[in-house]
Amino acid sequence: MERPSRLLLLSELRVRNAAYDVSLSRSLLTWKRRVSSPVYHPFRPSVCHSVPVSEIISVREEEDETSRRRKIEDGSWKKIKEREGKDCRQAFTVMYVERNQQHRWRCAEVTFICPEEALCQRWVSSIRDQLAAITSRPKHLLVYINPYSGKRQGKHIYEQKVAPLFAEAGVSADVIVTAHANNARDHLRTEAELKKYDGVVCVGGDGMFSEIIHGLIWRTQMDGGVDPNCADETLASCSLRIGIIPAGSTDCICFATVGSNDPVTSALHIIVGDSQPMDVCSVHHNNTFLRYSVSLLGYGFYGDVLTDSERKRWMGPARYDLSGLKMFLTHHYYEGTVSYLPARGTMGTPRDAARCRSGCVVCQHNGQLLSERAERYEMDETSDSESDGEWRTIRGKFLAINAASMSCACPRSPKGLSPAAHLADGTTDLILVRKCSRFDFLRHLLRHTSKDDQFDLTFVEVHRVRRFRFTPRHCQSDSDLELDLREHGKRQIFSQICRDHPACGCAPAYSSWNCDGEILTHTAIDVRVHCQLIKLFARGIEEPTVFEDLPNPCAI
Repeated sequence: MERPSRLLLLSELRVRNAAYDVSLSRSLLTWKRRVSSPVYHPFRPSVCHSVPVSEIISVREEEDETSRRRKIEDGSWKKIKEREGKDCRQAFTVMYVERNQQHRWRCAEVTFICPEEALCQRWVSSIRDQLAAITSRPKHLLVYINPYSGKRQGKHIYEQKVAPLFAEAGVSADVIVTAHANNARDHLRTEAELKKYDGVVCVGGDGMFSEIIHGLIWRTQMDGGVDPNCADETLASCSLRIGIIPAGSTDCICFATVGSNDPVTSALHIIVGDSQPMDVCSVHHNNTFLRYSVSLLGYGFYGDVLTDSERKRWMGPARYDLSGLKMFLTHHYYEGTVSYLPARGTMGTPRDAARCRSGCVVCQHNGQLLSERAERYEMDETSDSESDGEWRTIRGKFLAINAASMSCACPRSPKGLSPAAHLADGTTDLILVRKCSRFDFLRHLLRHTSKDDQFDLTFVEVHRVRRFRFTPRHCQSDSDLELDLREHGKRQIFSQICRDHPACGCAPAYSSWNCDGEILTHTAIDVRVHCQLIKLFARGIEEPTVFEDLPNPCAI
């Protein structure tokens, strides 16, 4: 809380028909109702409000016509007639962020009536000066709209809910409605003049967000002379922040970074210029780049669910439920080898009770630690942080292998696959579900919807890692596969039939990797976490105490 001596303005203004002491500092706008009677009334608490200047959306002067309309709404005709002749006051309206339940933000506004026009203009000018001094706020954005995501409401959501807010806040935008898959990715890679913009915004689901990061990260590496195909390369961080206006089926990224899949909330985070760093995993196969991942890499159960659901796209979102049930009943397991590099010396474990929230100490500490290590290794190339001695190897039969770079929480799974995973600590949580009975696997799946420890099961283990590799047991070259087909043609043919009709009980040799909702073309992969590679227009999920612990300048 700032001292009264640092106030920029202090005036007696009116809100509706009541007098308020209104003050403006560099950090807070406060208005407190004046008490007309000197007698203390314990059951009549003083009305006081305060708003951080950083969460003011805009300020505007009100016209006389608007003021007169408000009078009609607020008072009787007789009182209006009595005041109309002598009322020459000027008014200004402040729009600001108001927090609602379930991490939703809304626009609220308050209109202050000044006794004279000069004072009104002074207030408007002072508030605008404070807003202009906030350099983190975007002025010009590049917006991509996916008209086909979710329920095909992307364009409507932007035009009806987001564009008016941007216009009110003085944020201009160049809007591109994508015409086909990867349209946004390809445009960012080659055509977009990124220097003109303060950020890139996507209107759509998690798939649209994936397009944006693939285009933006690739463009950043090309401009910086970094080879994305080299798995050992340290990628250059993206300077432009990314905004997400949710309009998809799951909106997992929004739930993890904002706490809600509400378009208005996301738009307000963009307007106020929030910034949330986020880790990105690069996925390679034999030094060939495959994809980037920010949420979930899943082999086995989640890979099979995605593969099966792709054949049922005509069903809409219901296809995931049907495919999930089908894969649970088939109960396939897969043999392979997992090698991983543990996250040593970092704060936090996958089984912590603490969650990644706004201003996360774990992300700040680990991000700084990894940054210092990177500088040290650049100075001394012989000191390799990923030496062979630190790698650990696990071989076995797995129902699922998951790497969660965030909690992956969503309405279906309020806690997510790894509740204690962090957004920007330079690690991913590697979850190995070994072969077990259907009943035990069901217990594991149900843990995602309950408050029980996700990993307190004998057949489940979790490791916080910085890098991992997976090789399926039957990893063969194309020539080896062709030779096996000649020697064991009959068995291979029936194996393919069994793979298409798993009710016969023959387990397929391979699953597919589910990479943020996309199927990878290879099963043997090398995954590396790049700490805080991108930044989002978000601030992380706020704890309820944030709303209660704001400094109250009105307290006596």
